Amino acid sequence: MDYTDYFLSNEQLLEVLTFSTDATAVHVSEDAVIQYANNAMLNVWGKGKSVLGKSLQDALPELKGQPFIDMFKKVWNEGLTIKGGETPADLMIDGKLQTFYFDFEYRALKNEDGQTYAILHMAKDITEVYLSRKREQDLIEELRALNEELLAANEEIRAANEEITASNEEMAASNEELSESQQELMALYRSLSDSNAYFRSMVKQAPVGICIIRVEDLFIQDVNSAYMELVGKPREEFEGRTIWEAVPEAANAYAPIMNGVISSGVAFVAKDHELTLVRNGVPEQVFIDFVYEPMFEGDSVQAIMVLAIDVSDKVLARRSIEDVEERIRLAVEAAEIGTFDLNLVKQEMLTSERFDAIFGFDEHVDWSTITNTIHPEDRASRESAHKNALISGKLFYEARVIYADQSIHWVRVQGNVYYDKNGTPVRILGTLLDITQFKRMEQQKDDFISIASHELKTPITSLKASLQLLDKLKSNPSAPVVPKLIDQALKSMDKISTLVEDLLNVSRTQQSQLTLNKTSFIVADLLNNCCSHVRVAGKYNLTVKGDTQLSIIADEHAIDQVVVNLVNNAVKYAPESLEIIMAFEKEQGYVKISISDKGPGIAPDKIPHLFDRYYQAQASGFNNSGLGLGLYISAEIIRKHGGQIGVESELGKGSTFWFTLPIE
Repeated sequence: MDYTDYFLSNEQLLEVLTFSTDATAVHVSEDAVIQYANNAMLNVWGKGKSVLGKSLQDALPELKGQPFIDMFKKVWNEGLTIKGGETPADLMIDGKLQTFYFDFEYRALKNEDGQTYAILHMAKDITEVYLSRKREQDLIEELRALNEELLAANEEIRAANEEITASNEEMAASNEELSESQQELMALYRSLSDSNAYFRSMVKQAPVGICIIRVEDLFIQDVNSAYMELVGKPREEFEGRTIWEAVPEAANAYAPIMNGVISSGVAFVAKDHELTLVRNGVPEQVFIDFVYEPMFEGDSVQAIMVLAIDVSDKVLARRSIEDVEERIRLAVEAAEIGTFDLNLVKQEMLTSERFDAIFGFDEHVDWSTITNTIHPEDRASRESAHKNALISGKLFYEARVIYADQSIHWVRVQGNVYYDKNGTPVRILGTLLDITQFKRMEQQKDDFISIASHELKTPITSLKASLQLLDKLKSNPSAPVVPKLIDQALKSMDKISTLVEDLLNVSRTQQSQLTLNKTSFIVADLLNNCCSHVRVAGKYNLTVKGDTQLSIIADEHAIDQVVVNLVNNAVKYAPESLEIIMAFEKEQGYVKISISDKGPGIAPDKIPHLFDRYYQAQASGFNNSGLGLGLYISAEIIRKHGGQIGVESELGKGSTFWFTLPIE
């Protein structure tokens, strides 16, 4: 079924986005012309659709003098993304200039050439959250001040009691003074009552959860609606109960903490504390900022005031950001990319460990030391790249690096230039990649194209010449030279077919299309029957050694191809070794097959590369043809079988190529 029939048109998609609750707009040009704005964004601006097609400054003239117009220009010109959190903005809403607070993002959208073609503007009005949190903070300060007032009132009451005692002692001497003292005492009690009523009113109206607990029996003296909403319980579950009867799920973890506050008189403060609350009968994992604040009467703690705020959304958002940052860090490490931060003013550079390693250092070094490792022939292009970067804002160059052991490595450097408010470049942030292997592969590709062109050209030229001569002799087919020409043409075609087949085999191995047709066969029979082209020539003696009844399950045709490749190599690189030994033996569930000659051997520095694509180990005094694919294809065939392949050689004493295959 083709679901594309259900896809929405561009107009329908825009109509859908119009109803999104997330404020979104699209701006074009340096003047931030409004091409699109959904209903949520128009509500934020307090405008109608008439603003479409206007620049941001024309649509919202109150933004003049605020930083947002300049931010849009910077995003457009430099292709940046600018984000802001809790950012104030003065907007004209309903004819009145008002201050709002936003989380926003201006993101440059670029084409394939890296040029900005639009700015995606997203905003979230957090004014209520911001002002609520500010009110919460102010209220907490007021609560603390009120607590101090209560403590002062207690002290005043104690003083009043002392005055009452003194007045009683002086009662006989002055009834008038006693009356005045009683009036003062009543005034103090009224003040205390008013303060207590004000405090309880503050508790009830506070946007943060507040619960006051009596110390002597942990009885709940007062609790506000915010606290009950936080723990997810109705008021009847708090009235006439102790705190741990009301919130039993928290007793094990927090009863010891509260007891410690009671005994020590020291407040306990917790930030982003994770706990499980049974809200409306359902256990939930939440994150809470809370305080156990001791309330004193004299020197003893009389009550504990619990202040609590649910910060789950904030903690989860922060953790999400941390997870993203960690994934980015892991991605950079997995890609083996080095990073650097170059201070253009101080001429100092901070680098990652991978950056130092790519330049051949096992510890951090200064910028000048790193610069000196650049190959002398590449220093001019590097300096030119840095000069151009200060103008274009983009740094890019490739250069060779010389290690302490004099080995040559290739690096690719990319970075962005950052400017101060005056437009002066002050910093470059960038990445470094080791492209040595990539450069080697490019060289191998160029070498291969050259070799393939040469190898194909020779037989094609010979075939063309033979066909041209045959064309001239077609009227005289009995000419004695015709059979020779036909034979030469067939040999040229065989050579072309061999080269093309090697290329096809390489393509199959690269695309994982090399399929195996496994059957059971006797190893000795395969070795005795293969390489007929060598046996017929009569020059070389192929000797087979091993158990004549040993059989394996493998692709007989593919293994025959491997053996032929190894024997052809022995003939090609050891032409004077007239005896070639083909031996096999059983080793722990595998059969090991080896092809040995008594030729000149292989230099140790060439052995690690023998099974690489396009590699040809030219023997001294010989100019051998071919694409350098035989051993590479053989290695892939053996790997597909689950075996191993290798070579043992000593200069002047010959070589032994071997491979193993699972018997079953």
